[in-house]
Amino acid sequence: MQDETLGQSAPPRMPSAAEARGAERGPGEGRRDGRRPQRGAPRPDRPKKKDVSGWVILDKGIGMTSTHAVAVVKRVFNAKKAGHAGTLDPLASGILPIALGEATKTVPFVMDGRKAYRFTVQWGVETDTDDAEGRPVATSDMRPTREQVEAALPSFVGTIQQVPPRYSAIKIQGERAYDLARDGEVVELVAREVQIDHLSVIEHDGERTVIAAECGKGTYVRAIARDLGRMLGCHGHIAALRRTRVGPFVEEASCSIPSLEEAGAEGVAAHLQPVETALDQIPSVAISRDMALRLMRGQPVILRGRDAPVEGKAFATCGGVLVAVGNVERGELVPHRVFHLGGTAPQRLGDA
Repeated sequence: MQDETLGQSAPPRMPSAAEARGAERGPGEGRRDGRRPQRGAPRPDRPKKKDVSGWVILDKGIGMTSTHAVAVVKRVFNAKKAGHAGTLDPLASGILPIALGEATKTVPFVMDGRKAYRFTVQWGVETDTDDAEGRPVATSDMRPTREQVEAALPSFVGTIQQVPPRYSAIKIQGERAYDLARDGEVVELVAREVQIDHLSVIEHDGERTVIAAECGKGTYVRAIARDLGRMLGCHGHIAALRRTRVGPFVEEASCSIPSLEEAGAEGVAAHLQPVETALDQIPSVAISRDMALRLMRGQPVILRGRDAPVEGKAFATCGGVLVAVGNVERGELVPHRVFHLGGTAPQRLGDA
């Protein structure tokens, strides 16, 4: 060890235990002696975010929030941008479609799609959250028979008026209902019109009933369990909930967080579905390169041909690549969303 004051070799000094541990660590590793690493010390490079676009049909597990699920998928794909198409509560499992990159522009089409659920109603107790996390607010010793449950279900099928749960994301004067409820405020939510297409009993054992449901946007399955229990005079709440379909996305095409993490950077692409998968309910039209360039500048194009859509929503492709989605008005496609999927950038568009 050099003594800089005298310029001569100082007597050797035994290193402390902390110094010895620090010497064993390589560059960029944390210190255990409580001191911060020196400024300017080399740090491992973070991988550069990628322009990844497409849909990941995640089978979310119980206990994970939708926001956390999006963050994990975004990290696994090293994507620049990500979002989901419809929140799934931590206590619920099942289909959570996650959009990456340009797919985020098609999220509204998925959220407007039909949804399917399988849920379990626990009879005898109604809770303030309408699920197993809440505190009991009403109880009953009565238990319905399977026949009684099946006889009550038709009252909830069709276009009905439904009061959302007090613990929901509905906004009241700019505040979320669940925030107001947690603060102890009395939350009075007004009934809203929802569409429920199907309800059927799958299993029944006296204490619990498993029900399959198909419904539209804005429907609360928790509210179905609550109102069903009130109608039958026995009260009830959701004990388990699984979403089995969202729009075009189903269980058979889904993947789990562990399977994505095990696939690694090279294998995750197999779990990515095209952006236009979200648009399967609206017609498509193939267009020329010149028309694609006009759409990408936000300009409408005239659709020609016997098979061209006449009115309503449609999306356009050029050379098999998604270019834009918009409304067809009097034979013209007016773009609402324009996509930049690799070769669709104007300077790289090839002849169609």
